[in-house]
Amino acid sequence: MPRNPKRKLSPSPTRSIEALKPSFEPYADLLFPTSEQCQAVRDALLAHHGFPQEFAKYRRSTDSLDEGGDARETVLDGLVSTLLSQNTTESNSRRAFESLKTAFPTWDQALVADTKLVEDAIRCGGLAVTKAASIKNILRALKEKRGEICLEYLRSLSVDEIKAELSKFKGIGPKTVACVLMFQLQRDDFPVDTHVFRITRDIGWIPIKANREQAYIHLNNRIPNHLKFDLNCLLVTHGRLCHRCSVRRGNQNTGDGPQVSCPLTQYSQYKDGFDPTLALHPISLLKKWKLVWQHKVLVPGS
Repeated sequence: MPRNPKRKLSPSPTRSIEALKPSFEPYADLLFPTSEQCQAVRDALLAHHGFPQEFAKYRRSTDSLDEGGDARETVLDGLVSTLLSQNTTESNSRRAFESLKTAFPTWDQALVADTKLVEDAIRCGGLAVTKAASIKNILRALKEKRGEICLEYLRSLSVDEIKAELSKFKGIGPKTVACVLMFQLQRDDFPVDTHVFRITRDIGWIPIKANREQAYIHLNNRIPNHLKFDLNCLLVTHGRLCHRCSVRRGNQNTGDGPQVSCPLTQYSQYKDGFDPTLALHPISLLKKWKLVWQHKVLVPGS
């Protein structure tokens, strides 16, 4: 029997660059989220979870040391770590990165190593053949074009220049670029992972039919820069921890463990069985949701 083709990790570089352009707005008539809504959801999740400590080291700082006193994570470390997180769990991707760094303490060692050894080092993260090829491609391209395996030069570039540089690498898509921008480079960007995509769709910030790239552009255009980092980290954390928000729409919570209330339940459009972004004219939608958010979010306890 013919073998199935290997799954691709991400869109082609050309498509990735187009998806990262903020000037195009796929939902110009959708006036959500407003800055007030973003603030309200950020505050609700912050009160519910506190700020997730795993992301604290990425808060903006001019120091070369993070909050724990350790050396700041390099841009290349962050890029590879994010690449390894594709199509797997957080714990598996972390194990894969640690295994890779243990096997090859320097990126020069990883470059000259046999590809099979790199695959073996990251196998616990899944898609080892494809990811190893992407890692080797990045390392080889940097060595050939810049003479050293380092991405620290990106820190001095503009956001558009960074996007163009990273999107040249095979296997690096819009979400990976956005993660590097927000975490390692501390720029104002809003990555859209599985959790962010599901939750923002559920509370009406993007239409049901939106894809990841459309969601990325729309949310980056609408969410105030000063809220992007906290809101993104909190949505990711909430998506991981909240049973209601971690299951697919329409599934019932049948877990045997204790049920903890979700601070976003009251804002979910799906509980009423329709998508207001498709059912109403934008002006009617805006009036309807302004009333909902004013009552449920902007006036706590009402």
